[in-house]
Amino acid sequence: MISKIFGKKKNEKDGDKDIAELEQKISKMNLTDLRLYVRGKLDVELNEEGLILVLEKLISKINDKRYYLDSSDDDSKLKKAFDIVISVAKSKKVTVKAVELISEFIQTYEKLIKEYDKRNKDIYHDRLMKSVDVATEIIELKVALENKMNILEQK
Repeated sequence: MISKIFGKKKNEKDGDKDIAELEQKISKMNLTDLRLYVRGKLDVELNEEGLILVLEKLISKINDKRYYLDSSDDDSKLKKAFDIVISVAKSKKVTVKAVELISEFIQTYEKLIKEYDKRNKDIYHDRLMKSVDVATEIIELKVALENKMNILEQK
């Protein structure tokens, strides 16, 4: 359970195979599919590793030249990406690694987020910052629950 909270990958061969399959599926998904996946409405099982892979995809550079999101992208694409990150933060399967990636997303795209907010009179920068706090609270609840379960098992 603790390894799930910190987002550590399994060392088992079957786990590695599953992660590789999941990575391949996520790499082929567009933003609409990613949003459905994060919300658990796709036929692919939602798990901690999948959330991390989604965030890594959004942060990654394409051909080492530009990031996945760019200022020339449509507002609808930017909005979908921001909503995906907020949905990951609200997920019950969020991990410490995912929170770190959310923070990296905000830092990477801070200028882009602020430009989007100004253009569309929206507050995604604030919502994304609050999503980090929400994710941290979820992790703290998970840890507290894990501690209580360990205490009950010892009795």
